[in-house]
Amino acid sequence: MTVVPMDKTLNSSDPLFESLPAGTHEVLREDALKRRIALERKRSERSQEPFLLMLLEAGDLQGSEKNKRALDAMMAALLFCTRETDVIGWYTEWTTVGVIFTGHRGNDKNQILSTILSRVSGTLRSQLTSEQFSQVSISFHFFPDDWDHDNTGRPSDPTLYPDLSKLDDGRQSLLGIKRLMDVVGSAMLLLLSSPVLLIIAIAVKLTSKGPILFRQQRVGRHGQVFTFLKFRSMYINNDHSVHKDFVRQLIASEKQGKGPHGNGEPVYKLTNDKRITRIGKFLRRTSLDELPQFLNVLKGDMSLVGPRPPIPYELEAYQTWHRRRVLEVKPGITGLWQVTGRSRVKFDDMVRLDLRYATSWSPWLDFKILLLTPIAVIKGAGAV
Repeated sequence: MTVVPMDKTLNSSDPLFESLPAGTHEVLREDALKRRIALERKRSERSQEPFLLMLLEAGDLQGSEKNKRALDAMMAALLFCTRETDVIGWYTEWTTVGVIFTGHRGNDKNQILSTILSRVSGTLRSQLTSEQFSQVSISFHFFPDDWDHDNTGRPSDPTLYPDLSKLDDGRQSLLGIKRLMDVVGSAMLLLLSSPVLLIIAIAVKLTSKGPILFRQQRVGRHGQVFTFLKFRSMYINNDHSVHKDFVRQLIASEKQGKGPHGNGEPVYKLTNDKRITRIGKFLRRTSLDELPQFLNVLKGDMSLVGPRPPIPYELEAYQTWHRRRVLEVKPGITGLWQVTGRSRVKFDDMVRLDLRYATSWSPWLDFKILLLTPIAVIKGAGAV
């Protein structure tokens, strides 16, 4: 995101209004503009063409009738200096104006910003008073947005995803039920499995050097990074570049593993990994290494059901549309991917399953997936 602070009020008889061709633009209301932003994201994912969202915040201009006229003048100035293909509307009613610019030629962001800023600021400066102009600030938001994988915060630009928060607002009751299922379910499972947890902890400690729990940074909903827990199944001080290279090739559809039993069945998971301990192979095959993740669920970083949380370096290999799997719902211990085919499912198909879940989840669907999970674990399809 780039923010640029800006350093004679018009009426309907001013030349600026007279110069606007009838029907050149439709000024969208807040809900309509935010729906359009979501639509443009999906178009950009398919076409690989970026778009730019420009926001103009009015500062102290909102409030009085006089200042509303100033906002009208600012909107009219934008209508005058933008193209017919650009989309203009209220990002926040009577506070922030949004303009969507599409169809950019070239990938030089600095040149695009310079051209748009020069035209917009020049028009505003000529049509607003000095006091009004000094209170306007402009911010630019490119999509696809940069994901810098900074562990201190979310890597996505939330301004480009206004529909996600609105989606949550419309299903608060369902989210409350889901959270209740998570808390009650994870607490009960931790209590019932406590003897097993103790046995596994002792086995891990006695069979190899290192801590009992494996802690790793994972990416959760909205790109928020959290500490992910598992029973340690690998030797300490091993080389993670092996898995990193495998993941990149897997996502790029350049690598297809073979079944652990040599039957030629494709497994989209690293097999015959020499970094794994003997007890670790058993824990992974039975998914018992994932039991500590119920603590992540209790904390609220994860849900019982949802997409698996990726490692930050996985995101580096993601296509733009892949990112939606970590934006729209909270990550989970199990999900459609696990009960449908686990590691036998190709990566793109896994993402499609995650997106299908994100758009159609309900407490009842979560309940059905939880019932099917033990069957998938017992079969051990694709587990290593």
